[in-house]
Amino acid sequence: MPTLLAPRYWAVHLLALVLTATAVALGVWQYDAWHERRVAAAVDLTHLDPVPFTSLLGPDDPFPGTKIGQPVVLGGTWVPGGTLFVSGREQDGTSGYWVVTPLAITGPGDPAVPVVRGWVADPADAPAPPTGEGDFTGYLQAPQGTGEADPDPSDDVLPQLRIADVIQHVDQDLYGAYVVIADDLPAGDWPTGPTAVNDGTAGLAPATLDQLPDAGTFTALRNLLYAIEWWFFGAFALFVWVRWMRDELHPPVQETQATPAAPGEAEPAGTAADGQ
Repeated sequence: MPTLLAPRYWAVHLLALVLTATAVALGVWQYDAWHERRVAAAVDLTHLDPVPFTSLLGPDDPFPGTKIGQPVVLGGTWVPGGTLFVSGREQDGTSGYWVVTPLAITGPGDPAVPVVRGWVADPADAPAPPTGEGDFTGYLQAPQGTGEADPDPSDDVLPQLRIADVIQHVDQDLYGAYVVIADDLPAGDWPTGPTAVNDGTAGLAPATLDQLPDAGTFTALRNLLYAIEWWFFGAFALFVWVRWMRDELHPPVQETQATPAAPGEAEPAGTAADGQ
């Protein structure tokens, strides 16, 4: 029986080990890349320093998907006639409403961004919307779109903060985003909390963020598939190696059949005796 530790087999063992280890290592590398990219896509931006709103988004630009939750500084003119209430917003276990008023970024009549000023339990309790100019900091949020229809487009209550619904209540274009006013950012070179100017939050409870960054289902999917592919290759190399070792240790037994004796040849001993 051959021994698999014989020097003539060393090259085969080394090749199998190198192939298997390489495949496993490459699979781990791709898996780590998949995980890191998903973590990067879901990073919490709410603690970053604010940046100007217009540096991230123009009036006709699509929403920058990697900037959900980014603090932004806004300045402009309030559009009080466009004030709306978004229903179904819970605060400390109580269902209530977001109070939303658009802010024209450049000036009256220019494109505006819906601003969530705060929360109330009942729209009747909401204070009068702000007028004039405002200067404050908020969190950038992507427009909502759950597919829930507005049951009464003629009133000022919406089931979700969808730009296509908000634009029906104003006479100007809207940015493809909305902003939740922030009062909890640490002091810095931006207007927030007591330093904000006419932010319209008086008499309202702070609104909680509705969206934070999340990794999509297909984020870095290619890296995950590569990892699975490498691991499959490593498993196949290991299978071939084990199968080869088994065949070397236990080679298949070949059955031999007795051939009849040629005429004139003597039969094996015992044959004649058996016939007697």
